[in-house]
Amino acid sequence: MLALTGLRIVAALWVVAFHFHFTPMAGVETVNGWLGPLITQGALGVDLFFVLSGFVIAWTYLDQLGPRLRPRDAGGFVWARAARMWPAYAVVFHLFGVWLVARLLFGSTTDVAYQAVQPSIGVGAWLEQLFLVQMWDEQYLDGASWVGPTWSISAEWLAYLLFPLLALGFFRLRNLPFAVLAAGSLLCTAPMAAAFLVVGSPYYPYSWLVRILGGFSAGVLAMLAVRRLRATERVRSAASATATSTVAAVPFVLLAGSVVGGGLHGLAVVAFPVLVGALALADRGPVHHLLTRGPMVHGGRISYALYLVHIPMFEIFWFLSDSGVLPRGGETGHLIALIVFVGTLPVAHLLYSLVERPARRWMRGRARPTPEAVEAVVAPDPVPAARGVVANDEARRDPETSVLPMITDEPVTSVLPVVSAAPATA
Repeated sequence: MLALTGLRIVAALWVVAFHFHFTPMAGVETVNGWLGPLITQGALGVDLFFVLSGFVIAWTYLDQLGPRLRPRDAGGFVWARAARMWPAYAVVFHLFGVWLVARLLFGSTTDVAYQAVQPSIGVGAWLEQLFLVQMWDEQYLDGASWVGPTWSISAEWLAYLLFPLLALGFFRLRNLPFAVLAAGSLLCTAPMAAAFLVVGSPYYPYSWLVRILGGFSAGVLAMLAVRRLRATERVRSAASATATSTVAAVPFVLLAGSVVGGGLHGLAVVAFPVLVGALALADRGPVHHLLTRGPMVHGGRISYALYLVHIPMFEIFWFLSDSGVLPRGGETGHLIALIVFVGTLPVAHLLYSLVERPARRWMRGRARPTPEAVEAVVAPDPVPAARGVVANDEARRDPETSVLPMITDEPVTSVLPVVSAAPATA
């Protein structure tokens, strides 16, 4: 499961690079030309997050929540998710909100953010974002959030609130054949892939809802499919090879799609549940080796914080560049741009270390774990253990990983988008 944590930083950096590629600077444009759709399609990193979220949330909670709806268990799950995502979000949201209000009060224009549709700055908008419901009555992403990419956190929060109910249905699919579950997982990504082929982009009314429910469900079904396999040497070897080939296939599809056209690059999303499921079983190969290295695992742990801080940092940088305070070109300008881009990582580390992790521990410490939750942590998972699938100590550790969470080393005691392909919705 460590490989899935390492995969999170890859997805997060993909989104960060996607947003930074809108920076109007010669060096950035050169890199865009070199890498093409490997950067310009970085919004797909959020869809990879959604699949990861569904997989790990189901791995951790489905056996507890699936048999029947118990308010205490459901409440414990929702509280654990709130503890995971809300504190760091609230800090960044309010700090950046101060910046937006200052721009509104003292700026020379009414534009306060680098979004085509400007976010509403008022008490009502503040309350919606405080409670993470800002997307629920919006058709499009533009202007929905003060911190643009946090639309996906609002979408993720909706998926968490629905999960105790969805778990009742998913749990009853657990004994279906592997092929049926795997096919179902791939079919859940079909609406998004079809949107690329038909519309040319995954951006249409309420597409955000299709993406979160489709990606999340794909992850859940991928987890159920993985649990139907016996983790034999042959299966682990095949999974490792599949992970490596899938990682190679994604950039190939993106590059080929950009040449052929017709939205074919959108087919890359179909590979996401395959990649996540394969990595859950893999134990060798270059991809597994890379993603389980210490720096990558820590990167996965700070990936949610990185997702939160990068746009505020970029917007302040863009504003200072537009204002002439910072140079937009030359060696100095490019060096500053590189420092800002790389600087998102240490800032994310600070947010994770000083806010996200201690606040999560504090909030979860306020809740009394139910007997069922304690048993779920102490006792081995009956299904994976019986079939020999990753039923080790690492899998028992707080896999608080969701689209914007992560597998951490905290014990369980009771997680950036259709980020659109235009700077306006960053």
